[in-house]
This record gives sequence, C-alpha cells and structure tokens, in this order.
Amino acid sequence: MKKIAIACVFLFVALMLSSCAPGPNSVEKTPRPDGKVAGFWKGVWHGLISPVTFIISLFTRNVRFYEVHNNGGWYNFGFVLGAGLFLQGGILGSRRARRR
Repeated sequence: MKKIAIACVFLFVALMLSSCAPGPNSVEKTPRPDGKVAGFWKGVWHGLISPVTFIISLFTRNVRFYEVHNNGGWYNFGFVLGAGLFLQGGILGSRRARRR
C-alpha cells in the first residue's frame, strides 16, 4: 500500500511539473505590426516591471506579461536579468537580507 501511495505522489508531481513546461513561441523573431522586435534592453525593462504588469494583465486583455515578438535568447536573458534586479538580485540579494 505504501509503494502505491509513493507511486501516486510521484506521478502527481511529475504531471504537475510537466504541465508547466513551455511550448514553442511561433511568433519569435517576427516583428509586431509596427515592425519592431523586442531585444535585450526591452527584456530588461519588461523584467523590471513584471510584477506590476502581471497584476494589470489579470484585469485587462490589452496588457501582456511577456512580449512574444522578441529576438529569442537575448530578450529572455534580459527579462530574467530585469526580474532578478527587481527581486534584489536573487540569491545574492537574499544573503544581503539575512545580514540585516
């Protein structure tokens, strides 16, 4: 009985983690209607404002959390970097917070 419970928990966790896996971005590296593609600096900006953008995106259909018309890896790197800066530098920020 214990083995079945462990197997069910493992299966549940595996399903939950696989449901979070991202799919392909079919409009990556294609310009928006105005002809622009978001790059590194736009990614940094979107990462910095991501907490506010997320809350606004819950209540309106015109605001998106993430720019799908981006140049790929550099936009993603900028987004993660910007979000990390907002969250006090990630791991290093948490060390600084513990010293206080």
